[in-house]
Amino acid sequence: MTTGITVLGSGAMATACAILLAQRDDQRVSLWARRKDLADEMSSSRENKRLLPGVKLPDSIKITADPAEALDGSNYVVVAIPCQFLRESLTELKPLLNKNRPIVSVIKGLENDTFCRPSEIIADVLGSRAVVVLSGPSHAEEISRRLPTTVVAASGDLSLARQVQRMFNTDRFRVYTNLDVVGVELSGALKNVIAIAAGISDGLGYGDNAKSALMTRGLVEITRFGLKFGAEASTFSGLAGIGDLITTCVSPYGRNRRVGEELGRGKSLNEILAGMDSVAEGVATAKSVFEVAEQEGIDLPIITEVYRVLFEDKSPEEATAALMMRPLRGE
Repeated sequence: MTTGITVLGSGAMATACAILLAQRDDQRVSLWARRKDLADEMSSSRENKRLLPGVKLPDSIKITADPAEALDGSNYVVVAIPCQFLRESLTELKPLLNKNRPIVSVIKGLENDTFCRPSEIIADVLGSRAVVVLSGPSHAEEISRRLPTTVVAASGDLSLARQVQRMFNTDRFRVYTNLDVVGVELSGALKNVIAIAAGISDGLGYGDNAKSALMTRGLVEITRFGLKFGAEASTFSGLAGIGDLITTCVSPYGRNRRVGEELGRGKSLNEILAGMDSVAEGVATAKSVFEVAEQEGIDLPIITEVYRVLFEDKSPEEATAALMMRPLRGE
């Protein structure tokens, strides 16, 4: 029996997921791109030239800008739309998204103002329905080239998580199940803010010692924040936590790390974002997390300094001094 899967989005991760899912003969994959010119270009060239140049899309993947065509006959919907655009896109597509289709979210971020996680936005717009969060150290550039990758599929419904596990699992893409949706989503969001800090350190030429400390103490902040909102501590020592954090902070593919690196080299945030082809979710997430931490009294010194560099024009050097000269304490 063939399973129909629709991927919503045309970014690097959406493209990588479509390529991955199309590897199985019993899965029929469609990809929805909002812009018709992009859908036509990807369909004719069988390539996402802007974001994944040189990676061929299998001929079996249907690429279209018509959402009704993309969703026709699908059993599952994979959502790969940047978090800040998710609510608007789902509202537009809502009449076509019946409640029988489980949603798989590969989105990492938090919505500004509402502080909603992606699964909460999905529930808010579409109503109560089955959602699985797929997350972990998983750069699209490597997934699409069949480099070994391992992630988690998180859902309160373990049987559904196992279905998605089987759907995505291949000889080069291993999937574990997890019940902690809150921890997995918060890990995926907050690690992007720490990656900006790691990039700033790289841009300033601070070396390996500084970067290692930022990652280690950054994980403490992610965990502290997650526990406040009901996450499980063990999640942060797993693939969705420290695994994703390591990849995001060290990889040349990391958009958030690149934003930080350019900040460390003296560029302005507006200048950096204007030159990017894709979204660095950590910028918006830093604002959301800082505001919530202030309201809830959560101590997040690294994330606070990233926020001040991004939105209050604090220099990276001043932010470094603020972190290094904090009152002494035990680890």
